[in-house]
Amino acid sequence: MSRYSFSGHESFTCKSLWLKKGYDYLLAGLRFTDENAVVELGVGKNMVASIRYWLRAFGLTHDDRLQPIARYIFDTEAGCDPFAEDETTLWVLHFLLVWQGTASIYSLLFEHMQRERRQFTKTDLENFIRRKCSVPEQKNVFNLNTVRKDMGVLLRNYVAPGDLKSIEDFSSLLIGLNLIVHQGGERYAFRSVRQTELRKEVVLFAMLRMKGDDNTLSLDHLQRLALIFCLPLTELIETVRLLAEAYPDLLVYSDNSGIKNVQFLQNRPSIEALDYYYRML
Repeated sequence: MSRYSFSGHESFTCKSLWLKKGYDYLLAGLRFTDENAVVELGVGKNMVASIRYWLRAFGLTHDDRLQPIARYIFDTEAGCDPFAEDETTLWVLHFLLVWQGTASIYSLLFEHMQRERRQFTKTDLENFIRRKCSVPEQKNVFNLNTVRKDMGVLLRNYVAPGDLKSIEDFSSLLIGLNLIVHQGGERYAFRSVRQTELRKEVVLFAMLRMKGDDNTLSLDHLQRLALIFCLPLTELIETVRLLAEAYPDLLVYSDNSGIKNVQFLQNRPSIEALDYYYRML
């Protein structure tokens, strides 16, 4: 079990153009530690650190080295959606943010806490994180102030502001997915996503990422995917069925006596799954 982390964003949400800005900056051979990073990026010092953090949290960089998925999406010449204008891109980025686990709170909320409850308060989330950090492997990880700041950033990343006084928060990248709904007061709820909202190619991309070097995905993997996408399991499985019909040379879905799994017949880079969508636009 890796140690949880609840800091690094400098209390800034991921703004809609920050990933593109950070991609272009690194592509130019510059470093976030350069003295002129503030000038080159046109933001404050803390924002420089935040851009660097979000690139890592979304799996777009590793040790400040750009990863293939970053070029695939954000490259000005070859990228499929450099300014993240397509909602499908937001679904891909959401999956990466939760699945990567670099920003621990996103996996804890979507994959774990959602198993226990569909509605929650800030106190519920705080207590859940405290409980998850109570094991020996997470000793001294929980800091109340740090966790509360992280919770605030998470909610501003996903929950649309209730009034125009918070207009700056409308620029948060993932708000358009509306995955978390403010129900008034301290109460929030996961929105139940419909199958028609989510392109099946995004699910295929996620499955290919999730399987790694293995060729089989079990029901447990499918349940995790359903939680990440806030999609009822029955609708996720229906999407998997459609994928098996559309790409019979790539995968097979089976349900034998209630034992459900996906068998991949070929090893394909996960990015290729997105080609089925973006390259057909």
